[in-house]
Amino acid sequence: MQFKRTEDLKTGMRLARPIYNRDGVLLYERNSKLTTQGIVSIRNFGLIGIYILEPAEPVPPMTPEDIEFERFQSVSVFAIKEELDRIKGLEKSEKGRTGAKIEVIVANITKSYGHMDKKLNFIQNLRSPEDYIYKHALNVAILCAMMGNQMNLKVDVRTDAVRAALLCGLHNYELIDKVCSPSSNVKRYCQQSDMILKGIEEDRLDYTTKFKRGAQVLSVARIFDNMTAMSVERPPESEVATLKYLLEKKDFYSEDAVNALIRSINILNPGVCVELNTGDKALVLAENTQDVLNPMVLSFSDNTIIDLSSRAYADVEIVDVMKTMDNRHVMDTEMLRKQGFNV
Repeated sequence: MQFKRTEDLKTGMRLARPIYNRDGVLLYERNSKLTTQGIVSIRNFGLIGIYILEPAEPVPPMTPEDIEFERFQSVSVFAIKEELDRIKGLEKSEKGRTGAKIEVIVANITKSYGHMDKKLNFIQNLRSPEDYIYKHALNVAILCAMMGNQMNLKVDVRTDAVRAALLCGLHNYELIDKVCSPSSNVKRYCQQSDMILKGIEEDRLDYTTKFKRGAQVLSVARIFDNMTAMSVERPPESEVATLKYLLEKKDFYSEDAVNALIRSINILNPGVCVELNTGDKALVLAENTQDVLNPMVLSFSDNTIIDLSSRAYADVEIVDVMKTMDNRHVMDTEMLRKQGFNV
């Protein structure tokens, strides 16, 4: 799979991911071959590029949940862009509640991702400088909904965290307060989250402030999405590298919120290829739900099964996920099934 800018697209290229319109209607399925009309449509959508498959590359697996996540992102980004652009253009003379459409978006996110009983494959899409704020707002809101559910936060706390995720990119506390009810905590969550992120930059935090749970959730979601997002300006950090960073910064990021993130998304689930500090590469066989960074893996070099949570392998750890799949490995899946592994 590789990313191709819109100006470099050619007829015959196969799509690696589906493409939807603003209403969520599927326009192009995965593995579809690009036509001249299709390339024109992609340019008209304003996409800076798409992911295509290598000539002999099979279509990568996607669960129904993965496909729905892509569709939901496509639809919601359009809605968020329209609403945030409208809010930024509000006249100072306007009074009263002005964020009715935001409430619809909040309700849709909460309904879709605020009650999940299983982990999500958090698939990132490429961002341009023009659409970064909208895609960031959406992903942070989804993460806040899932994390709030895992932490069993009160409904109003969860909802205000999702609202704050959508609005904090405005960087205008008074406008945020105007959009939301003055009795809500949205403005405070945005302010406190900004304090935490600024504290990271300055390597100090005002511990006299009693940080709200919603602000803690928002801060973790914001930094996770920022670090793992794909943009034209810089390569993304992996989920593993980002999680290690969050765990190292315990003075800044709530441990409860980070653990809620771990329970919300797949990070080192079976099938992920990783690099070990020994220089070896391995395949994750079984997730460690108690210690996500120490799963059971299969070594590529000698087919050794390594339980990273065992004292016998105390000196072995995962450095990061594999950046490419060049070191593909053929293994005896039947043997692994007999040993009790779900492969």
